[in-house]
Amino acid sequence: MNRQEKLAIIAQEKLIAIIRSKSQSNVSIIIEALVSSGIKALEVTSNTVGFYEEIKKARKQYPDVLIGAGTITNLALAKKAVEAGAQFVVTPNTNTEVIRYAHTHGLPVLMGALTPTEICAANEAGADVIKLFPSAIQSFGIPYYKAIRGPLNEITLFAVGGIGLHNIKEWFQAGIQGVGVGGELTTLDKNNTVDDIKNTARKMISICKEY
Repeated sequence: MNRQEKLAIIAQEKLIAIIRSKSQSNVSIIIEALVSSGIKALEVTSNTVGFYEEIKKARKQYPDVLIGAGTITNLALAKKAVEAGAQFVVTPNTNTEVIRYAHTHGLPVLMGALTPTEICAANEAGADVIKLFPSAIQSFGIPYYKAIRGPLNEITLFAVGGIGLHNIKEWFQAGIQGVGVGGELTTLDKNNTVDDIKNTARKMISICKEY
């Protein structure tokens, strides 16, 4: 699968599940819950315990799901992501070295940016998608997105940060092209069970299909 084919799946799904866990044993459980519920694109962040091993394992176990690496802030982490078999990389920051390296290996890049200057710089450097981050901050939420969408309407933007069932539909109604979601979608603890993850995933997938 080439970079454009991977990117087409991301664009079609409009939803990337973000797994960030301090417990490595939970990662495979969370991934199984997501995949069984219909999630087709997910990322394991570099600050998840055992992220390298969990990406390799997931790639073998779920060949029909895009498995990416998140929180790839620099070239060294990008190299680890490629070695692990990640199919796309996601960054919280704007780092053009990561774009060049990932593209050399056929991986789409969802690059973190916030200001118009950062967004344009990442786009001009070849980022496939701009990850509008952090979207959880009130000053940089939906009103901010609407303000920058006008002059930057030709750039593909995914919102990441603070997105859940309470506001995902509002983001799509505002025109966002996709979202990255952690929180209630990928947290496994006594307050958010496997069944809760599955229910949230199904509801979010259903909402995404409306847009």
